[in-house]
Amino acid sequence: MIGQTVSHYRIKEKLGGGGMGVVYLAEDTRLDRPVAIKFLPRDFFGDSVAERRFEQEAKAAAALSHPHICTVYDVGQHEGRPYLIMECLHGETLKHRLMKSDRLMIEEILDLGIQIASGLEQAHARGIVHRDIKPANIFLTVDGYAKILDFGLAKRMAEKPATDPDTKTAVVCESLTDPGTVLGTVAYMSPEQVRGEALDARSDLFSFGIVLYEMATGQLPFQGSSAGVVMSEILNRSPVPAMERRSEVPGDLDFLIRKALERKPGWRCQSATEILVDLRRIQRETISGSHGRLGRARSEELPSIAVLPFQNLSAEPDNDYFSDGLSEDLVNALSHLPGLKVASRTSAFRFRGSDLDIRQIGRQLDVGTVLEGSVRRAGSRLRVTAQLVGVDNGYQLWSARYDRKMADVFDIQDEIVASIVEALVPTLLGEASPAVPRSTNNLEAYELYLKGRHYWHQRSPATLRVAIQCFEETIKLDPDFALAYAGLADCYGILRVYGWISAEEGRPPAHTAMTQALKLAPSLWEVNFSRAFFTFYFEKDWRVAGPHFQKAIAVNPRSSLAQAYYGVFLATEWDGENAVAHTSRALELDPLSPFIHGLTAVTLYSLGRFEAAEQAAKQALELQADYLFGLWLRGLALCGLGRYEEAIEALERAATLSRAPIFVSVLGLGYARAGRADDARRLLHELDERASRGEYVPAFARLAIHVGQGDVAALRRTLATAAAEATPPFTLRATSGQFLEDFRDDPEIDRLASDFYARRTP
Repeated sequence: MIGQTVSHYRIKEKLGGGGMGVVYLAEDTRLDRPVAIKFLPRDFFGDSVAERRFEQEAKAAAALSHPHICTVYDVGQHEGRPYLIMECLHGETLKHRLMKSDRLMIEEILDLGIQIASGLEQAHARGIVHRDIKPANIFLTVDGYAKILDFGLAKRMAEKPATDPDTKTAVVCESLTDPGTVLGTVAYMSPEQVRGEALDARSDLFSFGIVLYEMATGQLPFQGSSAGVVMSEILNRSPVPAMERRSEVPGDLDFLIRKALERKPGWRCQSATEILVDLRRIQRETISGSHGRLGRARSEELPSIAVLPFQNLSAEPDNDYFSDGLSEDLVNALSHLPGLKVASRTSAFRFRGSDLDIRQIGRQLDVGTVLEGSVRRAGSRLRVTAQLVGVDNGYQLWSARYDRKMADVFDIQDEIVASIVEALVPTLLGEASPAVPRSTNNLEAYELYLKGRHYWHQRSPATLRVAIQCFEETIKLDPDFALAYAGLADCYGILRVYGWISAEEGRPPAHTAMTQALKLAPSLWEVNFSRAFFTFYFEKDWRVAGPHFQKAIAVNPRSSLAQAYYGVFLATEWDGENAVAHTSRALELDPLSPFIHGLTAVTLYSLGRFEAAEQAAKQALELQADYLFGLWLRGLALCGLGRYEEAIEALERAATLSRAPIFVSVLGLGYARAGRADDARRLLHELDERASRGEYVPAFARLAIHVGQGDVAALRRTLATAAAEATPPFTLRATSGQFLEDFRDDPEIDRLASDFYARRTP
């Protein structure tokens, strides 16, 4: 072909070739410019499917015009051989770049990722799925541009007629292969591509996640000695987190990659736009962390702050809820500021009343600045003082005092946040200061909401009842207060999951509150978390809670609560690697929270990782002595390890602090497993007697003791009752579920247990 003229293109040299074509450098004699000409390989002559696929590439690529997609100029045939004319690029493919010994810098990964995501965004917007995103199909020009190549496997999509205006589903309208045919490059395939299923844009996003992983670590996430092994890895395993293979990978980038690599399309990133926005945010935060710091020794850290609970100087001690609420709202407002790391509420509030120096507190929380203050209320007057202190030197960076009427509390919050932004992050002054989200303008409703939230955090039956009353009164004052509805639904969810109320009592008000919250504010992370929480604990099809947890995390990736509970959910699905990844992220966000350590212990225990669960529970107890949640979980984990005497010591302490059936039951399980049959029977009798007096005693409480006793007949009866009571799968797994696995060779027990949660896969 060298030296020949095709139409008005003179071929000069061969550049390379692939499965779908041979590429030559040519000169456009009309426009006097270099071009690349791609011919269908001779082996495909007469192959109608291959020719149609080549034509599809030409049409797909020609429909796109974007700086990060290789431009197609022309198409034609020469001596019966199809060809297309493309822009001529100078540089190398990303594949060749990655084969070099030196790693890509994090900044370079983010820059290239943004460019590739931008190109995919354009293609998907035009209804085109690439289906073969890989480093060999991404070209890096000498000018620093990334260009997506080779739409040879591309398919057009058609929009499915949408009955829901917010839902548009891309579906393939033309298939160039028989159903079930697998196209693409194995190591970069999505799970649905491996299975030969119909694909939409999310398949490209999975492949792009693999590319991001490889750029970040220098390794493929799914590896094997054969294509079959690699396919099995893609279908059944989650990769090692990128941060574990390269420590300098930012946590948010690691999380984004993991989200792109979710096996279920509904759980992964839903659009190239979503990835593009996150990559730009991570890039901005990375730059801000390098150049916008204030008195930090390590240049890679972001500007950071902890908000300590404001001291209540009012005459009435009951006003603690108000000072706590003001502090918490400041945490929420500051968390919306890009480029600012904010310590979680639970970690910061642990230092309430501490005698530690501000510098010591700041170092324990790993922040560069600490905000502290006080609140004094007298009638309708309010005085708020606040000061910002640098951790490295203890110097006061900023202080202010606000003497206002109570009606001005929202303006005070906005002013404090704006002042802190100005003092803390000068590089961000060009951006609008974040204001406290106004969920209500009714001051009385706001106060009641703060009270409800204050009691909700205490998580006991008595305080949850008070919280419910506060939220209900809040709603009466402001029927449009979305967060109050979410808080109300969450209260019933917690009461239900611990067996303090029945499903019949808890589900109707929880469902009503959650539905109204969604109607009022569907974009708030708290509302989406409430929806996930409700679905997981009240719905029979609890597995559909996954996407709702994902949405809450997508809106607020820094929510340790959403991350930790999503880990619990994944553990219930036996997805161990992802479950641990999310609980680890929660611990990074909230390392001093006994509750987050407790949820981590639940996750690990549910996965049968008893030793790790016991360590997590011990950490929770180190943070808060006699922490009921920690005692309960440590006892369960020790039972799993066969260390029954130690387990009974922890469980007896828990039952001493609370005679709630859930704690009595696990003590009975411990007694039975330790051979103390009389003690186990005594606790069964106690639960029966309490039930006879009209107290609600959930079936799972008796079930735990029967599991410890190994009473198969009683297990069948109690499991059937638990199913009739709509026991949440989490509750079953977190009490007797691990030990129940020993009895699932019994067909009836296996059938009943399968109604609660997925069976462990080999």
